[in-house]
Amino acid sequence: MRTNHHLSTLILVLLSILYGCKSAPTKSNKKSPNFIIILADDQGWNGTSVQMMDEEIRSKSDYHQTPNLETLAKRGMRFSSAYASAPVCSPSRYSIQFGQTPARLKMIRVGMNTNHINHQTALTIPKLLKSIDPNYTAAHFGKWGIDVDPSVLGYDYSDGITGNKEGGFNYKSSKKIQWGNTITEDPKKIFSTTQSAIDFIESQAKSKTPFFLQVSHYAVHSDIMAREETLEKYKNKAKGKYQKHEGFAAMTEDLDTGVGLLLDRVKALGLEGDTYIIYTSDNGAVPIMPPKRFYKQGSNFPLSRGKWDAMEGGIRVPFVVAGPRIKAGIESKTPITFSDLLPTIVELAGNKNLNQTNLDGGSFKTLLANDGKGVVKRFSEGLIFHVPYENGIALKRAHSAIIIDNFKLIKFHDTNELLLFNVTQDLEEKKNLALILPEKLKTLEVALDMYLQDVKAPKWQPGINWKNKPIEKFNSYH
Repeated sequence: MRTNHHLSTLILVLLSILYGCKSAPTKSNKKSPNFIIILADDQGWNGTSVQMMDEEIRSKSDYHQTPNLETLAKRGMRFSSAYASAPVCSPSRYSIQFGQTPARLKMIRVGMNTNHINHQTALTIPKLLKSIDPNYTAAHFGKWGIDVDPSVLGYDYSDGITGNKEGGFNYKSSKKIQWGNTITEDPKKIFSTTQSAIDFIESQAKSKTPFFLQVSHYAVHSDIMAREETLEKYKNKAKGKYQKHEGFAAMTEDLDTGVGLLLDRVKALGLEGDTYIIYTSDNGAVPIMPPKRFYKQGSNFPLSRGKWDAMEGGIRVPFVVAGPRIKAGIESKTPITFSDLLPTIVELAGNKNLNQTNLDGGSFKTLLANDGKGVVKRFSEGLIFHVPYENGIALKRAHSAIIIDNFKLIKFHDTNELLLFNVTQDLEEKKNLALILPEKLKTLEVALDMYLQDVKAPKWQPGINWKNKPIEKFNSYH
């Protein structure tokens, strides 16, 4: 009888351990978060009515109104020193997906042959999320700007390989047509793209499975399109000092209306508490819009220049993150860039050991959890920007740049001319410190040169435009 008593006791203990283990919280039964990236096209740092920098009133538009983005910013964190990976669209879009710089990817401009890129790699946002939780579903809607179908990168739903053409841009159009005001009920497919996104999240809410969604809007890239009632509003609104184009302003607000529809649906479905929402733009705004003719105090002012150049106006972009446990209404001054998105999203999803030395980005999860304060740890020092070709517009000079802490170095490859700015104090990049701080200049130049050599970045040579032919045919690397 004593033996049976001990046996019964042992069985009860084992059962209690078994059921106790089953009910204890584990990584496997912890709910995975959702992620939504909303990517605008050609929207400047000061292109919205969200003041990105607390002490700089000029970090918001003096004309455009984006009330829904304001609402998102009030419940989230603004990054006032956020940088697109490139001053043009496709390289930035590649950088988001792969967590690498355009220099490492050797994808440095629109129109390149990209056969040299390993699009099948397991290191993309959708594939890494599915490795953490196989229940993740990924979708992309809008402007893709990458040369393979989204399914190759792990997306389950998309509208395929899309670009500016699908958004109503015709590069053969005259400037008069591009910058004229076209009236339409679905400008730049803002509302149809938003509806695709809403349909997707409704399906995910019904199935109760986590998702990654990227909504890449065609707005606010030219051609200018807007709803009639929105355009009429801006025709009757006082123009700003730096931003004056009523059609562009109307298109900006129409985009914000689309963003609001998506945010409202996320809230109505009860997903807000489990969803990280990231809003940004692929590069800075076009620096001058008709009727303006000169770069001085252009549409990105106080930032210098704009799209196509690695000056502040071309790469510093609006960036807002809202989601679980992010303190509301906070500004982070820590510099971040698009290659940081992949490691950040992966860590937020539960993988703290993404130790890939060929990734350039670092996770900024600690910033989100710490009032925006801290540093982002990356495998290589600084933020790198590489524009090794002579653009037919803008600066028209091949150049690269590196940002480390408060300082930014710009190197022109035709003459090796160097510019050094403290971009914390000098947003306009007016005071060249190259002769004043020679040691700082040398430190940044060495770091930039070493990185470009380490990744064998495409090297500028006279006459090379990197278009159409396989990159091996040019045979020009650092």
